[in-house]
Amino acid sequence: MIGRMLDHCCNGLRVLLGVLIAALAIPVGMQVLARYTGIIPVYLWTEELATFIFVWAVMIGAMMAVWDGTHFDVRVIPDATSPLMILLQDGFVLVMITAFALIFFWYGIEYAKFGYIQNSVMMRANMLITYISVPIAGAMWTLFAGYRLYEAVMVYKNRTVAAQ
Repeated sequence: MIGRMLDHCCNGLRVLLGVLIAALAIPVGMQVLARYTGIIPVYLWTEELATFIFVWAVMIGAMMAVWDGTHFDVRVIPDATSPLMILLQDGFVLVMITAFALIFFWYGIEYAKFGYIQNSVMMRANMLITYISVPIAGAMWTLFAGYRLYEAVMVYKNRTVAAQ
């Protein structure tokens, strides 16, 4: 039940990421046309908008990577073969992701508050629009990694029951 809800959430993030990448083409295209052809005037706000969209795209991509298990991890010891060692290896990675995510969430709230009192230079947009991506990403990473850790424990339990 919870896994399906989180999977639907991640599918929504995929759609949102697609929309953001498509939207990113507009200000970047305007910048290219303005700088290299002179067809349109140089608009400085397009650079800020492209940066805002890019930040959100990176954060959403990282959220999806945690859910899909494609976020990078470095194995310094060979892959385990016993169920307990597999749980310990995968669990360690997921606990570290969760710890990092909680740090992002906790300090991201203060970061977002700081963004709330600022406006961007060209667009005059409130910087909370971009800064809020940090605690949101931390919250989603925590949810996704926590659920993946739960799944890893359930797989371990099923393997030990099947082995008996």
